[in-house]
Amino acid sequence: MFSNFFEIIILSAIQGITEFLPISSSAHLILVNKISNVQIGSLYLDTGMHLGSLLAIIFFFRNDLIKILNDKKLLYLIILGSFPTIILGAILYTSGFIYYFRSLDLIAWTTLIFAILLYISDKFKVNKKIQNDLNLKSILTIGFFQMLALVPGVSRSGIVITAARFLNFDRYDSTKISFFLSIPVLGGASFLSLKDLYSETFELNLIILFSIIFSFIFSYLTIKYFLIFVKNFSLIIFVIYRIILSLVLFYIIYF
Repeated sequence: MFSNFFEIIILSAIQGITEFLPISSSAHLILVNKISNVQIGSLYLDTGMHLGSLLAIIFFFRNDLIKILNDKKLLYLIILGSFPTIILGAILYTSGFIYYFRSLDLIAWTTLIFAILLYISDKFKVNKKIQNDLNLKSILTIGFFQMLALVPGVSRSGIVITAARFLNFDRYDSTKISFFLSIPVLGGASFLSLKDLYSETFELNLIILFSIIFSFIFSYLTIKYFLIFVKNFSLIIFVIYRIILSLVLFYIIYF
């Protein structure tokens, strides 16, 4: 098990950093598994890392979440906005269709296409805030866009920020919306496979435990500094990164 310790740290770092940045965590985890000798990557391990990210966001936003629990309207909106992705995700997971979305060519195209959409959305005017302007129509629009993030390369964070920016929310509040919506989605994804962990070996459960711990650490730091970043800068650096990544993937695939 300890021979995999370094791999757990690498994968947890990728998960924790990319889960909340608009660059797709699932795409990066799949890429690492496809182009390296990493042997422990699996949907089970993904679950452990997603759980670490979930715990990090709950801990970071603990004060905000207490306020949301007392604000029934906002609470219901977050739950409703998460339903489309949770339902579709459950269908894809239980049916096994989720495995068909893990090809490099699909990741390359989604990485490029949604980079362009992110760039366009980041140019929109801003005059809306969560507290005053988030309503049923806007959250359902964002929620249905979030369903696209089930395809690796789209990025859950990226598509939610993109949708919110198209609806004229500023970068900071768009990012907070993506964080809030991630809680039910990450929780649902973790629940789907946590029940399977009891049948696994003690060694594998230790691997998952370590992945939760390291994913929590990297996720917490990413949340903290990404919120600082979006207060001061545009999202162009992530657009550029996605375009470069997609071009590299196209070269690997087609040349």
